[in-house]
Amino acid sequence: MRWTKRGLIYAPTGQHSWAKKYAFPPTPLFQAGVLRVYVAFCDEHTVGRIGWVDLDPDEPARVLAVSPRPVLDIGVPGAFDENGILPTTVLSHGDRLYLYYVGYQLGFKVRYYQFQGLAISSDGGQTFVRARQTPVIDRSDRELLNRTSAFVMHEGGVFRMWYVGGSEWTEVKGKSLPVYNLRYLESPDGVTWPGEGRVCLDFQNADEHAFGRPWVLKEQGLYRMFYSVRTRSRGYRLGYAESPDGLSWQRLDDRIGIDVSPSPSAWDSEMIAYSSVVRHKDRVYLFYNGNNCGQTGFGYAELDSW
Repeated sequence: MRWTKRGLIYAPTGQHSWAKKYAFPPTPLFQAGVLRVYVAFCDEHTVGRIGWVDLDPDEPARVLAVSPRPVLDIGVPGAFDENGILPTTVLSHGDRLYLYYVGYQLGFKVRYYQFQGLAISSDGGQTFVRARQTPVIDRSDRELLNRTSAFVMHEGGVFRMWYVGGSEWTEVKGKSLPVYNLRYLESPDGVTWPGEGRVCLDFQNADEHAFGRPWVLKEQGLYRMFYSVRTRSRGYRLGYAESPDGLSWQRLDDRIGIDVSPSPSAWDSEMIAYSSVVRHKDRVYLFYNGNNCGQTGFGYAELDSW
């Protein structure tokens, strides 16, 4: 693949108390003629709430509108999503929208826990209501601390989920960070999921310790997965894999065709992460976050060739 970077699209201005910084991970959906990108904006305490940025699909660098208030707020005290939420997939299902999101809860012996929630909209994405107060994928014996960052596709009457899961933490440069690989589940209704997933993508070497939100495209019978790889030496970079069935994947990270910007002052000079890919007419856009896991906002690149 070869991509041309088009630059930064949006970072919060600090105008709203709930949206002081960050805009991550970019989660696009075409709605009513616009390209709506759902993201988490963070307050001054780095607690995320979900909003959106509307873009011109013919010119994604042109911002049309930004949500004045969250479409989904944090959970009640004690809930799995009491300390922040962020979107990972929004998909149309009948006349409703399903928003799969990460919920954060702070820990004591580990820094935090992450589990996957679901909220549903009946008004075109202006507001979302939780399907339930508990995670739709909660902890399991082999995924004790994190089951999260899910991409969900509805295909052939089945909901298919690719997500990250794990039971460990590791120390990287004096900071405690989670360890999780990529896993797979299926559900008949998108709400009830099995208790444990199968590993579909694992680490290649000891430097890798985590994957970021996967994003899956299916074109002409080929599944393409875009994801982030977190390493001890370089932080986040983007990765790529292909599959004939969505279950058995071949990692082809050297084909991703995009990396950090060479200029030290660039918004994406230190890392690129949390990619999502959409096709519009004859063009393909890749949205992603830059430095500090999205604190500098999100931007995009356009595909030159596969």
